[in-house]
Parts: sequence; C-alpha cells; structure tokens
Amino acid sequence: MSKAARERSARDRLAAERKRQAAREKQRRLLAIVLGSVVAVAVIVVATVIVIDQKNKNGRAEPHKGALAPLSRQADGSILMAKSGVTKPELEIFEDFQCPICKQFESTTGKTIEDLAQQGKVKVVYRPFHLFGQQKDPVKINSLRSAEAALCVPAAQWISYHDALFKFQPAEGSKGFSPDDLVKWGKNVGVTDPNFEKCVRDGQKKSTVDAMTKYALQDRGVDGTPTVFLNGQKLDQTQFMNPAALRATIDAAAAAGK
Repeated sequence: MSKAARERSARDRLAAERKRQAAREKQRRLLAIVLGSVVAVAVIVVATVIVIDQKNKNGRAEPHKGALAPLSRQADGSILMAKSGVTKPELEIFEDFQCPICKQFESTTGKTIEDLAQQGKVKVVYRPFHLFGQQKDPVKINSLRSAEAALCVPAAQWISYHDALFKFQPAEGSKGFSPDDLVKWGKNVGVTDPNFEKCVRDGQKKSTVDAMTKYALQDRGVDGTPTVFLNGQKLDQTQFMNPAALRATIDAAAAAGK
C-alpha cells in the first residue's frame, strides 16, 4: 500500500471513529434527557399524590347531589332510606367507616343502591357499627369515633356525611377521624343542630353504637364488613360488590314477591 493510500486509510478510520464518538455522545445526551424527564414526571406524580392526599385529609366535605329517597333514623340508630310505602325488598347494609372494603363497596355500588331506593325498588337500612373493637389504635378509635359521629348527624344529612367518612377514610393503621374533622365535615354538609358538635366531641352516641355492634355481631352473626342482607338472607360479595349483579338480585327478589 502506498504512503498516500495509508494516509487516506488512517484519515478514514479517524473520521469513522469520530462519527462513532459523536453517535455515542448523542446517545448519552438523549439518555440524560429521557432520564431527566422520567425523574421530573415522577416528582410531579409524587407531588400530586401528596397534594391530593393532603387535600383529602384537610378537605371540605360536599353535600350530596342528586335525588334521594326519604331518609329517617330508626329507634335503634339505623338509617332507613325508602319511598313511602316501600317495605320489600329490604336491603340491610352493615358497615364500618374504617373498613377499606366498605369504602370500595360504597364507591362501586353506593350510587346504584341510592338510585334503586329513589326509584321505589328497594327499602335500604344502613347499620353502621364498631367492627374493630378488638383492634389496636388507631384503627379501633377511628372505627368508634366515626360510628358515633355518624349517629350524631340528622337523617337529612346522613348520605352526605356517610359519603364524607368514606372519602376521608384514614389509611389502615393511620390516625384520622379527629373530632375537629368530624365536626367540620358535618357543618360542611349542612348540619345546623346546635348539639351536633357536643354530641361528636363527648361521644354521646357510644351506648347506641355499642348496642348496634352487639346486634350486628351477636344477633345477626356479622363477622366482617361490608355484610349485606336482602330480606334477611346474607348476600355473597359477588352479588353486592357488582352494581349490575346487585340490581339483578334485587329485581329478582321483587319479582318473586319477597
């Protein structure tokens, strides 16, 4: 190979190496940009979650929007939601406001239940109680305080307050449902009863909650929440955790005249 040829070959190799280096440098810059973007997105997501969580913890409860069947409180503390004259089918809901699955149940099926009651297709009885009485705090006290506060709320604001308790449900094992928040949420949803705050702060409904808890656990054999009965028959989760399945089950009971 001539000297000139060797020089051209060396220049070509050098140029090729420079191209490879430039390509590698471009890849490194692109990788840095991508990683930077991923980190930025992650920061935004985390910040958003923190903001939403903080908003939920310190947020404002909202009054229920939309038509509801009439609500009334029964002598045992339970809440009845039904059109006048509707006695069957009867849907009983045993729930604990600290129960995560109850929150899921309310999120997926709550509106269907409200709609069916408003349409006169079912009589609904809400039976909140203190399931977690044998647990350690804060689960135990969260469960008790929320149940007591719910019984302090007049029937007219029950659904709004019920929704708020699930919306602001503390993560399992976390402190929550402070008396200040429980009072604030009641006022947010329109409770004007002058005794409401004292009722919440003094735990005035504890004896009623205790009686409702005894009724659930001992008289009705409830061993978990949510537990749902239709005309006294316990439903399976596959029947009540799915809105369409619950509607079909209630329609079938109505058609059978039960």
